[in-house]
Amino acid sequence: MNVQTQIEADSWSVAGRSFTSRLIVGTGKYKSLEENAAAVAASGAEIVTVAVRRVNVSDPSAPMLTDYIDPSQVTYLPNTAGCFSAEEAIRTLRLAREAGGWSLVKLEVLAEAKTLYPDMIETVRATELLSKEGFEVMVYCTDDPIMARRCEDAGAVAVMPLGAPIGSGLGVQNPVTIRLIVEGAKVPVLVDAGVGTASDAAAAMELGCDGVLMNTAIAEAKNPVLMAQAMKAAVEAGRLAYRAGRMAKRRYADPSSPLAGLI
Repeated sequence: MNVQTQIEADSWSVAGRSFTSRLIVGTGKYKSLEENAAAVAASGAEIVTVAVRRVNVSDPSAPMLTDYIDPSQVTYLPNTAGCFSAEEAIRTLRLAREAGGWSLVKLEVLAEAKTLYPDMIETVRATELLSKEGFEVMVYCTDDPIMARRCEDAGAVAVMPLGAPIGSGLGVQNPVTIRLIVEGAKVPVLVDAGVGTASDAAAAMELGCDGVLMNTAIAEAKNPVLMAQAMKAAVEAGRLAYRAGRMAKRRYADPSSPLAGLI
């Protein structure tokens, strides 16, 4: 297999579904549905997250996201943004399944409005209950390897540790713990939240993550469509760098050309 074929064959899978793009983008905060659709197209994303409580996907009397982003071409990932208890999240996802038949979902159960940090006790409980109901749950969680494992044990089909607080744009703050999650997980690991620019996305992928999810970094850029293109390239570059295997870091210089035998 030549190098180009290896690059093209690098897909990933979650809950039996395979994808080529490792970038997942959100559908909130855009100036318009048209801009949202253009950014999704530029990003090359094959999955978009949809906040069930905020985005219209079922009322034909109002503008619908499905009129701009075709669910037959892009996988919709309903999420529970804005939920602060397991019961609230479960109810929201049941409604999503009734509205669109979706079983692959993203769970987030927040602890408080100030930090938007996940409530991991409620998150693990909701994961277990939803899994028993036949949902395939991708779980937003803290960057704690132990809690990520608890989510996996509860039935998560993917774990999605935060890189930094939602909407902060700070980038991956704890690369060591993200790497530990990657090394210990038997399901896909995707950095979710905190990415601000292309270098943040590349850094997440260089840690060995299967993908990156972002919304604000694209939607609040001065040019969202251009930023979507940048994120696409960054995720691809980070993944290639991870697969290539970076050089070892050294404390001292090491010449590219040998110094022995100089004229």
